[in-house]
Amino acid sequence: MLDFSTVEWAIVILCALLIGFSKTGIPGTGILMVPLMAMVMPAKESTGFVLPMLAMADIMAIIYWRRHVELRHLIRLLPWAWLGVIIGAVCLRFITNEQLKPTIGVIVLVLIVGSWLRERFVTDAQIPAHWLFAALMGILAGSTSMMANAAGPIMIIYLMAMRLAKREFIGTGAWFFWILNLSKLPFSSKLSLISGSSLLTNVSLLPILLMGGVLGIFLVHRVPQKAFDFIVKSLAMCSALYLCVS
Repeated sequence: MLDFSTVEWAIVILCALLIGFSKTGIPGTGILMVPLMAMVMPAKESTGFVLPMLAMADIMAIIYWRRHVELRHLIRLLPWAWLGVIIGAVCLRFITNEQLKPTIGVIVLVLIVGSWLRERFVTDAQIPAHWLFAALMGILAGSTSMMANAAGPIMIIYLMAMRLAKREFIGTGAWFFWILNLSKLPFSSKLSLISGSSLLTNVSLLPILLMGGVLGIFLVHRVPQKAFDFIVKSLAMCSALYLCVS
């Protein structure tokens, strides 16, 4: 397995707990692992390390929320997201760790502000149905996910724009990210971001992922819809601001 100090192991375990919690419970809380993992390893390397854990946590989420998925959104988003993954893989060869997070943060912040302005000033704003909206969000989700596992805020913006109830919100997001994360594995392996040691470490953290997943399921049922909407919007904003200044 990877060689971590005691403090680093504690951080990695906390990150695994957050991943499980965010996948089955409150989307967006997983972004908190970004600053934590930065204490353990560089941004690029951390994307490959956490990717298998994200995929494992996605499986928990899709099993539990399997009856709450809006397939039409997957069909609209995934082709563009796969294109985004390819773009992100190419960009990873040229972009530095210092350039990566602020760039994604600015993109997310612009989208959040644009979404807020639309809700605030456009009377009777309808659900965005044009294919260009899905194309933009899909490409951004795929590329930011490939580069930094930071597509959570992008998907929050999209799914909130679709006005999905919290169960459909979580279920649709879980299926989207599971398929997307599986498609990222060959690229991360090719870029030497995943190794046998990192995979063995991921497997050892599976019980922690399960604990986080159970905790997420327990809490999300106790959060009202309005509170859920407020929490995920706030987390998206906070994560964007963190990425901008980090």
